[in-house]
Amino acid sequence: MQNYLEFDFKISPLQPWGDILMAELIEIGFDSFTEELEGILGYIQKDLFNEEALQSLPLFRNQEVKIEYTFKEMPNINWNEEWEKNFEPINIDDKVLIRAEFHDSVPGMHEIVIQPKMSFGTGHHPTTHLMIQQMMDIDFNGKKVLDMGCGTSVLAIYAKQQGAGNTKAIDIDEWSVENSKENAERNSVELDIEQGTAENLGKEKYDIILANINRNILMSDIPTYVSVLNEGGKLLLSGLCFFDVDDILEVCKENRLELKKKLQREEWVSLLLER
Repeated sequence: MQNYLEFDFKISPLQPWGDILMAELIEIGFDSFTEELEGILGYIQKDLFNEEALQSLPLFRNQEVKIEYTFKEMPNINWNEEWEKNFEPINIDDKVLIRAEFHDSVPGMHEIVIQPKMSFGTGHHPTTHLMIQQMMDIDFNGKKVLDMGCGTSVLAIYAKQQGAGNTKAIDIDEWSVENSKENAERNSVELDIEQGTAENLGKEKYDIILANINRNILMSDIPTYVSVLNEGGKLLLSGLCFFDVDDILEVCKENRLELKKKLQREEWVSLLLER
């Protein structure tokens, strides 16, 4: 088992800055969070922590919010067990339920069953919700789909359940790849899953690309996504805060992408674009 550091972040005011801080912490290696009354608890593997990277986060220089923190080492914790204690099902418009095997089934709802493990974070709930909401209105039947930064591959699984054809799921983290394979089998769908980044993409073309990642990666990788997106194809983005949207749309415009639909939940935004 990995030794972890537990950070106790006190945030004032907590909203909207708690979710925004989680998004920034994910980018420097934090992989799980617990929401508290006055802030959040954040966890990172001890050997991945970099004090300078933490202090350099944009939010620590934002005059609108005050953040203080302490930390301690948390050795030899069974983190999969901790996830199971804290993971709650995600109900999307009373139509889709993302749940673990230890949760009760809900009659009348479309279900995606995952093992939450480390590739599913509290901070991702609003963006997962937004992505599925957008996907509900998309025709996936027979379409070739790419899920970038797949995590648990819940989006790729949902696409396959909605009739998608060949579906590739890519993530930079080995544990996400392994978790995705388990979840695909758990939901009886076939996915092409591999470890990597947008650099893995060659000349293979896709009808729909799903990317629930973060602003910096999206800004960098949108041109690559467009290069493998069929004419008339759809690019669905999330992992974005509301103040990221203008920058993202500027890059999209430069790459001949037209905004078709924008959804917002709390501070998070999802964009549906078409080539």
